[in-house]
Formats: sequence, structure tokens, C-alpha cells
Amino acid sequence: MIGLIAATAAGRRAAVDLAESLGDCVLYEEGSVSASLERAWEECAQLVCFLAAGAVVRLVAPLLEDKRDDPGVVCVDEGRRFAVALLGGHGGGANALAATVGAALGAVPVVTTATDATGVPGLDTLGWHTEGEVAAVSRALLDGEPVRLAADAVHPLPALPANVRADAPAGAPAIVISDRLDAPAAAPGSGAAVVLRPRSLVVGVGASRGAPAEEVLGLVEAALAGAGLSRHSVNCLATVDAKAEEPGLLEAARALGVELVAYPAERLAAVAVPNPSEAPLAAVGTPSVAEAAALAGGGELLVPKRKSAPEGRAAMATVAIVRRPPRGRLALVGLGPGARDLLTPRAREELRRASVVVGLDQYVDQIRDLLRPGTRIEQTGLGAEEARALSAVHLAEQGHAVALIGSGDAGVYAMASPALAGAGPEIDVVGVPGVTAALAASSLLGAPLGHDHVSISLSDLHTPWEVIERRVRAAAEADLVVTFYNPRSRGRGWQLPKALGLLAEHREPSTPVGVAHAVSRPDEWHTLTTLAGLDVTTVDMTTVVVVGNTATREIAGRMVTPRGYRWQAVGERSEEKA
Repeated sequence: MIGLIAATAAGRRAAVDLAESLGDCVLYEEGSVSASLERAWEECAQLVCFLAAGAVVRLVAPLLEDKRDDPGVVCVDEGRRFAVALLGGHGGGANALAATVGAALGAVPVVTTATDATGVPGLDTLGWHTEGEVAAVSRALLDGEPVRLAADAVHPLPALPANVRADAPAGAPAIVISDRLDAPAAAPGSGAAVVLRPRSLVVGVGASRGAPAEEVLGLVEAALAGAGLSRHSVNCLATVDAKAEEPGLLEAARALGVELVAYPAERLAAVAVPNPSEAPLAAVGTPSVAEAAALAGGGELLVPKRKSAPEGRAAMATVAIVRRPPRGRLALVGLGPGARDLLTPRAREELRRASVVVGLDQYVDQIRDLLRPGTRIEQTGLGAEEARALSAVHLAEQGHAVALIGSGDAGVYAMASPALAGAGPEIDVVGVPGVTAALAASSLLGAPLGHDHVSISLSDLHTPWEVIERRVRAAAEADLVVTFYNPRSRGRGWQLPKALGLLAEHREPSTPVGVAHAVSRPDEWHTLTTLAGLDVTTVDMTTVVVVGNTATREIAGRMVTPRGYRWQAVGERSEEKA
């Protein structure tokens, strides 16, 4: 919940507007500003104060305890010009909140955290538990000093700057990524170190009905400690679905801050385990619960099944621990038609999230300035789409966070298809939608896609012309609006006239046709013509051609396809169809 604090009428109006925009906000306005802030401090995870920054500094100073627990605080001036992340930029989420508040109120977000300002990922923003000297190691990162990276595997992290290397001097400040308690934070006599705990461990748990949470949790923690593993690296507790609502398991998961995952007994029965037993087979339908549940998602069995050892009664819980290898991450990012303001916020986030970017050289150039320092770039020229896609998949399989980029939407005549054709279940795949060429062209031309429509590529590099021709005929006969991609190249000039001729068998010569070239780029132009009047020599591979159906009209210089309405005259519609 976000607490809102205001002292003046203008501040309260801004607070009300913000609450309406964001939801999950509470305006504290009973008593003095100081009392309101103290109450909000205790009750809310974040605060937005419509006060001067200096006043907020004085008010919150006596309340500060620990940066990991204190709320994030954002200050907004009464003119709504700036949203300043004042406190808890990373841990309290104030940096992100400043951006959210800025977008809601039309204010400029102000973030002064050094890592955010320089593009270096904050070590405490990766979603993992951190131990050690975060501030000191972060300072070394920012100062360009050598920083040693000691990781037990390749993890899908954002790009780290070039001064972070596995072969940095032994005495350099260190970033250690490990689930082991004895992971060396740094070499003897070296500088500061920080340990990051990846969520790599799955704890399989079996329990009798009514097993106390204390017994379950005690067994889990003892098994972790005995194996030298950090409790902060536990990803989840896993069990059989018959135990999904067992109170002791649920409470133990809550105490560890993780989810309880339950698998069907049939799936667990199919998992090979070293210590099967007749007892769980009779009780829940699988010869193993703890080991099988831990191994259900793959990985290395670190701790075989062990039982709890309560005094004076039989054990009621079993556990087993598995380490799963890191899952690489492949983001399929559509960059849109080219203009920066048509690049979605989610695409920007994924570009910052990646440690490797793979793409056509001209597309990489479009977004190079958005990448973090140290981002590895793999770019090629025209062609080789399949090679780029397979390279991106291979890098993700190695554990990296990869962004495979392309224009428009990644799933429309772009890189998602060849990438997914080669991607297995071992990696996480994220699709990031983008503004397609057809949509961008349609917005320029008017509303030609207002009813049923189809997109057809005229390139026969991957599809035989006989197939393309059959699709164009079908679209013509079905009276669909048609958007032609890849309509005409220097060495392939006959296909567009041929396709237009096929449409002309079912459309009048006066059928509106829209032509949009290099949409949203500096050399953009568009025009509206007719099926008979189109000059195909003006069309190239950066052009989209939209051919209307029998209902498409030109109205006030715009191309419009009516959306299911009876049209009495051009530009006039009657009642909507039932």
C-alpha cells in the first residue's frame, strides 16, 4: 500500500489524482503532517509526500532504522513538476515509484542513485538476497576498479560493466554468486565482497497429516545447514498434491518466504529416486514424495531423503534438497517500426534486462544507447535470420539473459518463429510485443484495417510463389483487406503487379489502396491511391501496401474500412448491425 501525505490544498488535489490513477493508495490527513507521516511510515510499504524535500528529510530522519526495511519515499512538489526518489531507491522501490508517479501526474522522475544514473545494475535490485558490503563493491563498480566475479554457474543477470571479470586480481573487491555457505567471499587480504544468493534450491517435503510446522521447518533448516547451503537460496518447497493444503507445510513455506508447489502423484511416481518406499505409495500413490518432488523439475540431488527426529514419537516429516541449474532467459523483443516513441516501455526494460543482445546491425544501432554498459552485442548484416535465432537460443541455453531483437513485432515476419523452432524447455522465453508495420501504416492511412484483414508477404525466399498466389486468391475471394509485406525488391519486381492483378479480378479499379514508406523514420511518406492508379515503381522493401475490400472508402483523404456498419453514403452510417 502507498501512503500519501499532503499539507496544502494543492498537494491534496494531487494526492487524490494520484490515488485515482494508481489505486491501492491511502491519503493520511488526520492530525498534523508529522503525525500522519509517522502513521503512514508504520502502515505502508511506500510513501509519496507532496511536500518540500527538505521538510520530508527532517520528518523522516528520526524514523530511519534500516535501508532494507524502511519504506521507499518519493517527494512531489506542489506544481507537479518533479517526482523525487528521496529514500529507499532500490530496497524500498522509490526509484520505480518515482517513474510511476511521474507518468501518472506528468512530472519528471528524479533519480539520483549512482547505479541507476550510470546504467550499472544495482546489486541489491536483482531479486536475490545479498550479504556483505554492497555499498563498497558498488562503489568499486562505479569507479571502474577491477571487480572479481566468482560464480558457481552462468546466471541470467543484466549486463555488468567491463571492469567486472572472473580473472580480476585476487585482491580485488568481489561479487560472489553461490548458494553455498562456505562460498569464498574474497581471497585472504582482499577488499570488500558481496555474496548474492541465487534461488537455486528446491526442497522436497513429505509430511504426515497434522505434522507441526516447527518440525517441518526445523528439518528443512537442519538439512540445509548440514549440507552447507543457504536458506536464502531456497526457491520453493515441493510436495505431492495430496499435501497441498497441509497447514504445517504451508506455514513452513511462509516462514521461508517461498511458495509451496504441489505435483500430481502420477508425475512423482514416474521420477526415478534413490530411496523409494512402500509407505507413501500406499498413502498418496507415489513411492517417493520428498525426493521425487525435489527432482520433478530436474537438477542434482544434494541431500537425499532424511527424516525429522522428534523426541518421544515417530517422525512426521521428510525432506530432500535438489539444486537446479540456472535457466537462461530469451526475450523476443519487437522494436516497432523505428521511431523511439513507438518502442514500448516493456521493450526498453528487456533491453536493460539483457546481458547479450542479438540482432541485425541496423536494428542494434537503433537501440544501442539504451543498453547497459558491458552488454555483449552479436550483430550481423541482412540475411542469416536462422543463424541469428539459433545463436540467441544457444546463448540462452548457456544461462545468459538474451534479447533477440527485430523490427515491428517479433512474432510477425520476424525472429520469434525461427527462435522458438529451435528453443527447448530448458530456457525461459519472454515475448515482448511491438507495433507492427501494418499497424503503423494503418494509423497513417486512416483506418483501413477496421474490419477483417490479412497480411501476406510477397517474398518467395521462404515460401514458394505458388503458395503465395493461392493465399492472395483466397483473400481476394473472401473480400479481405490485404496488407502486403515485402512487396517489391530490386531483383523481384513482378510479384506485386501479379498480386494486384489477382485482387483486381474481385475488386473495382477504384478500390482504395494505401502506400506507406519507412513509417516513423526520417524518410517516411504515405499516399492514398487506387487499385488502378498505384505506381508500383514507388514501392520497395521498406514499403507497406494496403489494398481495401469492396466496402473500403476514401473519406476526407483517409482510407476507411467500415466496422460492420451499413453505409448509406460515403461518410455516413446507419444503425449498427444487430
